[in-house]
Amino acid sequence: MHGIVRRGHGQSRRRGAIALRVESRRRPEEAFSLPLRHPQTASLLVVAGAVFALAAAWYFQLVVGLVPCPLCLDQRLPYYAAVPIGLLAFAAARGGRSGVARVLLGVLCLAMVWNAGLAVYHAGIEWHFWPGPTTCTGTPVLSDDILSSLRTAKVPRCDEAAWRLFGISMAGWNALIAAGLAVVAFLGATTGRKA
Repeated sequence: MHGIVRRGHGQSRRRGAIALRVESRRRPEEAFSLPLRHPQTASLLVVAGAVFALAAAWYFQLVVGLVPCPLCLDQRLPYYAAVPIGLLAFAAARGGRSGVARVLLGVLCLAMVWNAGLAVYHAGIEWHFWPGPTTCTGTPVLSDDILSSLRTAKVPRCDEAAWRLFGISMAGWNALIAAGLAVVAFLGATTGRKA
């Protein structure tokens, strides 16, 4: 819906003509979702979220010293894939290929849904709702190499949360972040507008 607004007496006029300004009006429920429905915006938000999640994971690993368990490492894979796919979706949307951008955003949505599911599974293991895989039991692993077999390497346990914020483990936070990025990708993929 468009409204026409006439400029008043105190505002400038060019060559005596009355300047008209067309102002678009949005419904309140569209105010939040409309920008996310643009494939360019959605793809950049997914890329930014993936970069943030990976930066946080590497920070906790390299700076804080929390060694990731096998499930933690698996949860990074969709983020590694999301960065180049999201950039391709952005380039496609910017280049006028909104169909390609929407397909790529659909792939990102599926990857983030899978990641959120894996993170929920991992959080359930931490809360002892169900048993974890045997690779996450924390039992010593011996290498075939003679020198390495002199030492045993302990695999971090998947059933013990190494860190929590507000009672939520890293797997729980990852589930929330991945689910949010899945929603953003879904909104960008289901748009009817061309970028």
